Amino acid sequence: MGALLKLVDAVLFVFFVVIAVAAPLIDAQTCLPESLFPSVLVELKNWYAREYGDYLMTQKPHFIVGIVWLELLFQWPLALANLYGILASKSWFNTTCLIYGVSVFTSMVTILSELIQSGKASDKLLFMYFPFLGLGVLAILRGLLTPSRTSSSMIGKRPMLGRKKKA
Repeated sequence: MGALLKLVDAVLFVFFVVIAVAAPLIDAQTCLPESLFPSVLVELKNWYAREYGDYLMTQKPHFIVGIVWLELLFQWPLALANLYGILASKSWFNTTCLIYGVSVFTSMVTILSELIQSGKASDKLLFMYFPFLGLGVLAILRGLLTPSRTSSSMIGKRPMLGRKKKA
């Protein structure tokens, strides 16, 4: 079970790094003025929208703008906390991972529902979004796993060094 957890944590780590970089540099262009971003990043976002036919990035419907604000103000800080939690093996990682996973899963169901129901999305675009739905599911499952007994039994307990036994 330990090797599987390490593999899951490695996959989540890669996704969290992608989110940590892409959210403020690419996704934020959906709700903030493009003049705030270097032209290289604006061109990268425009290339992506053209190449994948991502009409949500170009048309910017109100619900997408709201989801991007959610991503920037809630999910992005959680992704950073989860990166730290993985690297430092923090006991709260399961909790923040569960919160992050539920939020991402909810956002991705909303986005994928729009893409599929509209009939405008290409398979190429759907294949770009589906891994993030998988990220949400993986983060939820990782958050639901209980920490190992050896690490959880030590939480909140200090060694009894320096204390003398009384009879």
